[in-house]
Amino acid sequence: MECGALNTNLSLAPGGRLVITDDLLDGTVTDVAAMSMAAIVARDGQVARAAIIPLSVAASKVKPRDRDKYERLFLLIEETAFADTVRESAEALLATSFRESQIRELAAELGGTIGPARSRYRAFLDIVKLLTDKKISEAAFLDEFLDFTRAVAGKLDFGIYSMCVDRLFVSEYIPIVVKLSLFREVLTYPPLIRKELVTNLLSSPKVPPELIGQVQRELAGGLSHDQLTEIFLFTVLKRAWQAQKLAPGRPTV
Repeated sequence: MECGALNTNLSLAPGGRLVITDDLLDGTVTDVAAMSMAAIVARDGQVARAAIIPLSVAASKVKPRDRDKYERLFLLIEETAFADTVRESAEALLATSFRESQIRELAAELGGTIGPARSRYRAFLDIVKLLTDKKISEAAFLDEFLDFTRAVAGKLDFGIYSMCVDRLFVSEYIPIVVKLSLFREVLTYPPLIRKELVTNLLSSPKVPPELIGQVQRELAGGLSHDQLTEIFLFTVLKRAWQAQKLAPGRPTV
């Protein structure tokens, strides 16, 4: 992240030299977290593209059933974070206990880095609540989002980070103003990562139409014609993939 801020190519300690594309493609660099940060902050387009390839291969191996589990897990975390704790009736306590039990079970089934990632996501939702209640500034909120990005994308798993960001955009518990703040921060990311996260947002049927409209207006005012065309094409492609998955009896490509 510091190398990116200085507008230099990414370097890895303790190697003491710049990462090149071959390092990412021939297995010299195998740390998925390092690859994800290379994709996010690398100023060299070739380095970023080379980092994306092994990440994409890893993401493609996630089974549809496991994706559903991730979705369910994050939804349960959100329900727990935003549950009304004022009235702790017996029914509310039972519901909370049941959610916590499901969260533990799903985390155990998914394994890997989901344990620390879910804890960090839960902590970040508390920051979202502080911003919603106007107890912190937007600048402080975005600092926390950057820290969340470093912790999850940089140290744990970029795929999980991407799913967390997707959830933040679709969650019914998070106000539109907070989602727009996050979207504007995503717009500052390098093109490859920005395209992935923005097209996920635009292609999701769960994103509120109001947010879609705001996002489209801000994209039109902030990106070039070529960048807009690329985002439009990838959004259409993702929607086609989704329709294909939902269609009964359709072969997958």
